[in-house]
Amino acid sequence: MVGDTRQIGQNIRAAKTGEMIAAYLRGRIVRGELATGDTLPSEVELMSQFDVSRPTLREAFRILEAESLIAIRRGSRGARITAPRVEVAARYVGLLMQVSGTTLADVYEARSLIEPASAALLAQRRTPRDLADLSACVDELEALVHAGRAPADVPAWTQGAERFHNLVMDRAGNRTLAIQSAVLREVVATHILLATRHDADADVTASNFRKAIRSYHRLLEYVAARDDVGAQKHWRTHMEVAARALLPDELRSATVLDLFS
Repeated sequence: MVGDTRQIGQNIRAAKTGEMIAAYLRGRIVRGELATGDTLPSEVELMSQFDVSRPTLREAFRILEAESLIAIRRGSRGARITAPRVEVAARYVGLLMQVSGTTLADVYEARSLIEPASAALLAQRRTPRDLADLSACVDELEALVHAGRAPADVPAWTQGAERFHNLVMDRAGNRTLAIQSAVLREVVATHILLATRHDADADVTASNFRKAIRSYHRLLEYVAARDDVGAQKHWRTHMEVAARALLPDELRSATVLDLFS
């Protein structure tokens, strides 16, 4: 019993020390002292530098690898620094949304609040490159709609539509809003794909796609004219209409967990 207690104490100390080492390395990565692509010293060197055992160092590595801040390849000289990704935060927040019983209606409401504000910022700050990229995205979506029918490649349409929404968020110039929106992307994209796949009326679906394209063009007009008020009002309406089309009453109380289960 005493031996078991001693082992538990050692494991706890190793974990806490590992967390401290991870925090130190994380700080250096965030500050840019360790850049993406850099390789950390070997385990032996780091064990000597921090005066810790191999299990303690590997606990630190496990934490940083889970955060996608390092990549460890078998047989390599050392761990390689990787760029932090929004997807990592989105994955954890997505789990919290599932556990807390967040509804799809709640997710769409959040998007309807965030995106119109970003559309207004985009109209104020847009560059010629922003307009070109948004226009190219709409052109790709138009190419998917043929002879009045719904696009045969629904996943490609879904990805293209999400790319347009993401461009609106990313080019607005506010990183906080962009990151918050990115957290919702997987949930919304998954629901839209399921909704379009199960739409039995192809004509209605095709009509919805054409309406969406017209709405995208209208937003581009506001953005090109730097009309932030018009852009925000139009995009709020667009988001509300899209929510009604993709989220019928019977699904409003469905949870994020229902979507992925």
